[in-house]
Amino acid sequence: MGWYGRGPGRGERTSLLGYGQPLAFAARGERHCLGIRRAGRRTPCPTERTVPGRAGNAQCPECAGLDRSFSVAADTNAGDPRTYRVYLAWFGAGLVKVGITAEERGSVRLLEQGAVAWAWLGRGPLMATRRTEELLRAALGVPDRIAYARKRSVRGDVPPGPERAAEVAALHARAVALEGWPESLERLACEVTDHAGVFGLDALPAPARVITEMVPGGTVAGRLVGAAGPDLHFADGLVVDTRLLAGWELVAPGAGGETDVPVAGIPAGGRDAGAAQDGLF
Repeated sequence: MGWYGRGPGRGERTSLLGYGQPLAFAARGERHCLGIRRAGRRTPCPTERTVPGRAGNAQCPECAGLDRSFSVAADTNAGDPRTYRVYLAWFGAGLVKVGITAEERGSVRLLEQGAVAWAWLGRGPLMATRRTEELLRAALGVPDRIAYARKRSVRGDVPPGPERAAEVAALHARAVALEGWPESLERLACEVTDHAGVFGLDALPAPARVITEMVPGGTVAGRLVGAAGPDLHFADGLVVDTRLLAGWELVAPGAGGETDVPVAGIPAGGRDAGAAQDGLF
């Protein structure tokens, strides 16, 4: 998890979350826009506007618009000179998407999306990978976007590793055999990577409830058993979409003399693990 502090000398930092460990935090104050973060630097929102609790993106409309003006996903940065890669991402039986990511990011994009298994298809200039993405979407009948709710719904009941690898490999073979790939795009051999161990899928309980909004004083507490994409999975079946935590000041439950509101998980007041008094990004 990434954090930033508003006080002097409190810049950005990260903290590792361990499976099997207790985790507890409460939201304090209001949820504010995170501003813009580009090339490792954060530009604060000049107005520090509040953001709705249910919004998946902790940005005000103005900051979100500026972000999209430099976005590859929004096709507003077509001149990006970096090398890109096309990938197949598998989330469950029959639930596959195609996408692109900058080669320098490695597998980070696949981890962010919660891909259980995946494989590279090709590499080359940005616009060549974009054209290939569109070709594969049409020819293979797979989307370039899948809602997190759908990924979450199948995550606890995925088939064995060999079966998911075989499904990815079969789609890879169909993809690289298609005609119409741009000449500047290099086809890549099939090497399926599996994230089941990284995500802790073997220990995940069936999702019992999902947090849809944090509120001031709202508390989450429990034992962390897995994490896939933006989702934190707790032992009692609670799922926390961390995108909804971004922009809040998170504190140890009970800090600041506020009354804890049990949003979900075990009863409020458990203080086995407390978050620093910083904002999450």
